[in-house]
Amino acid sequence: MAVAIRHAKPSDYGRVIGRINVWWGGRDLAPILPKLFFLHFEGTSFVAEEGDDLVGFLIGFLSQTADDEAYIHFMGVAPEHRGEGIGRTLYERFLEEVRAQGRTVVRCVTSPSNDEAVSFHEALGFEVERVVPDYDGPGEDRVLLVRWLS
Repeated sequence: MAVAIRHAKPSDYGRVIGRINVWWGGRDLAPILPKLFFLHFEGTSFVAEEGDDLVGFLIGFLSQTADDEAYIHFMGVAPEHRGEGIGRTLYERFLEEVRAQGRTVVRCVTSPSNDEAVSFHEALGFEVERVVPDYDGPGEDRVLLVRWLS
C-alpha cells in the first residue's frame, strides 16, 4: 500500500502523541510537542499514512521573527517504516510548502549525540551551522542545522 502525505489537522494530535513515546523507545517526548502545533501550524505540518495507519509526521512552521525563515520542530517515522524514504518525503513536502511561501532558509536543531539525525539532515542538504552549549538549558547542547533554498 502506498504512503500518502497530507497536511496535519488538530484531530491528528492524539494519534501522534499516542505513538511518539513508543517510537522513541519509551522516552517521554510528549511535553515537547504540545497540541498548539496542530492547532496553529496545519499549513506547514504533515502526516504520512499508509491506509488508516499513521507512519510518520513532520511539524514545522514559518518564523514569526525572520520573514525569510522556516523551522522544523519535530519529525518522526514509525520504526518499522524507517529507511523507506518517508522522512525524506515529509521534508521535501515541507521545503516545497515554505519555498512557495517565500522562505529561503530552513532551520532545525538536534542533540550532538544524535549522529543519525545529523547524518539524515546532511543527506537532505542541511549543514551544521554550529554546536551551541547549553542551548536548551544547562547541559542541553544542540546542533544547529540550516538549509538554504534556491
